[in-house]
Amino acid sequence: MKKDCQNLDNRGFGRYLNLESNDKSRAQLTEEYLRAHTVGEMKALESPIQVVAHDPEWLRNFERISKGINSALGDRALRLEHVGSTSVPDLPAKPIIDVLLVVADSADESEYIPILEGCGYLLHIREPLWYEHRMLRDLVNSVNVHVFSKGCEEIDRMICFRDWLRLHAPDRELYARTKHALAQREWKYIQNYADAKTEVIEEILARIAKRGNRCSR
Repeated sequence: MKKDCQNLDNRGFGRYLNLESNDKSRAQLTEEYLRAHTVGEMKALESPIQVVAHDPEWLRNFERISKGINSALGDRALRLEHVGSTSVPDLPAKPIIDVLLVVADSADESEYIPILEGCGYLLHIREPLWYEHRMLRDLVNSVNVHVFSKGCEEIDRMICFRDWLRLHAPDRELYARTKHALAQREWKYIQNYADAKTEVIEEILARIAKRGNRCSR
């Protein structure tokens, strides 16, 4: 049975946060939490984080990736969106394509994971208590596929954040400066870097909320 999309413990995997919660600690994930929700080996960073200038090829890469996922999953794929920094023109990013995949029930892994494995994606993150989030990645770590259930509020939050940055240069530049600054620091895991962006993401989401989440305005 499909579970609802309630945020049961308010702990995100470091990207988009529920501003209605006052529990800021959920964004700073412990190593114990990461290990418990990582499928397979959790590798420490071996080199500095590379944040590079936006590459128009990223959009074409997403189109190719989404076409392959759509073809494999058929009507199981209810929605596919290009999210994350590579989806925002003029925004520097790590050269990893983030894909948002919406399915009927992300907890029902048998419905989509074997198919995605056949396309070369492996399950890397399983978070039952955070929107039943699943994240798969390809073998060369150039694509992350984030899976959520239909109706999950995190879907709208991710897309809203993307659309806002596409249209609002001051916040896009603020986010870019933050990413560059954080990339200069040393981090044990890539997730530690993602968590460190929490404050600026919250700041931007607060501005979006004041506009009534009307990101196209």
